[in-house]
Amino acid sequence: MFLHGTSRINEAGHLEIGGCDVTELKAEYGTPLYIMDEQLIRRRAREYVDAFTASGLGFQVAYASKAFSVMAMCRIADEEGLSLDVVSDGELYTALQAGFPAERIHFHGNNKTPDEIEMAISAGIGCFVVDNLVELRLLQAIAAGKGASVKILLRVTPGVEAHAHHAYASTGQTDSKFGFDIGNGSAFEAVRLASDQANLQLLGVHSHIGSQIFETEGFQLAVERIAEFTRKVKEELNIDFPVVNLGGGFGIRYVDGDTPLAVSEYVAAITDAVKTHFAGISDKLPEIWVEPGRSIVGDAGTTLYTVGTSKEIPGVRKYVAVDGGMTDNPRPALYESKYEAMLANRAKEANEEAVSIAGKCCESGDMLIWDVELPKVESGDLLAVACTGAYNYSMASNYNRIRRPAVVFVQNGHSDLVVRRESHQDIIANDVVPQRIAKQPVTK
Repeated sequence: MFLHGTSRINEAGHLEIGGCDVTELKAEYGTPLYIMDEQLIRRRAREYVDAFTASGLGFQVAYASKAFSVMAMCRIADEEGLSLDVVSDGELYTALQAGFPAERIHFHGNNKTPDEIEMAISAGIGCFVVDNLVELRLLQAIAAGKGASVKILLRVTPGVEAHAHHAYASTGQTDSKFGFDIGNGSAFEAVRLASDQANLQLLGVHSHIGSQIFETEGFQLAVERIAEFTRKVKEELNIDFPVVNLGGGFGIRYVDGDTPLAVSEYVAAITDAVKTHFAGISDKLPEIWVEPGRSIVGDAGTTLYTVGTSKEIPGVRKYVAVDGGMTDNPRPALYESKYEAMLANRAKEANEEAVSIAGKCCESGDMLIWDVELPKVESGDLLAVACTGAYNYSMASNYNRIRRPAVVFVQNGHSDLVVRRESHQDIIANDVVPQRIAKQPVTK
């Protein structure tokens, strides 16, 4: 397993993260366990802020909280000077409860409900990213009813298909559920309509071309097409865009063969393209917003499991089962995502066998890793799976009524619990047995 951030193998032959021996973390918190390297999270955030500061352009770096949304992470984002991207009332509530400044919150989503819109307006969030005409009219009506003036961006699709790992991760192409298409004229008409709304203040446009992107060409092409669109809007409608949001999608390394660029390279490519293509459109270059999520928290996360049973099929493969699976990491089942792993309690030992890591769910597709090289695996060993900081906790479920894991932040030899492991009581907390059923005799 590739070591990064503060991860290292200590003198006892154990994986250590943030100065914490994972065998001791297992003893204190149990498994499965999400371990987040706080120092690495903060370093990634600062890389974005420093790179944009060096560009000389105005900017906001908004952490995309869908990647990993807990109150402690919202506090870190605030402390590091980031804004926050939310896509639901749950993410918004989490941020507000954490004390995140509402004026630096941006609300996304292609189907915001009236209740969500009212909640966000009442909280005084900084911006809505409007996805369609239905939302535009609804937002205007609710804002008018509250006597509020609301800042908005219009999400547009520039017709750029990112080189994403999976088709579901590409969102900037014409055929997408998100946004107004530049190519067919709907984006232009949306600008015209938005500018006529008395309670909406149009800041500019938003574009997101995909996820897990390892090159800069897609971002540069998106900037070029948005600049062309901006020029047309300026010339024909005399409307300026003081803000251009270029979304996220910056890739990370999961396995050998993944080749992400340094944060500074992505930012330099984007800001240079903005300086080139937006020159002369207005008196001032637009402020650039971006929304990194995975690239801030992804490689800072490690999931720790305890090995249970195993099964060997001669001439085929050996299955090794752990105490988690698709309930804490659905990405292999959803996206065919690949991961690296090690025996965290025997990290100095030589690899002896290739095994496939199975989860404990009643699904044949509950496989975390196929054919990983490990020392001879024994029941009770600790398996660490790297780069699970993004979307794993966020997408975790209670399938098979399995309890979601705890989350700990580690740094400088200290661990802090930021999400408790669910209890059995948590599992049934929202269950209701109607009286008419409760009164029925039990049939044996």
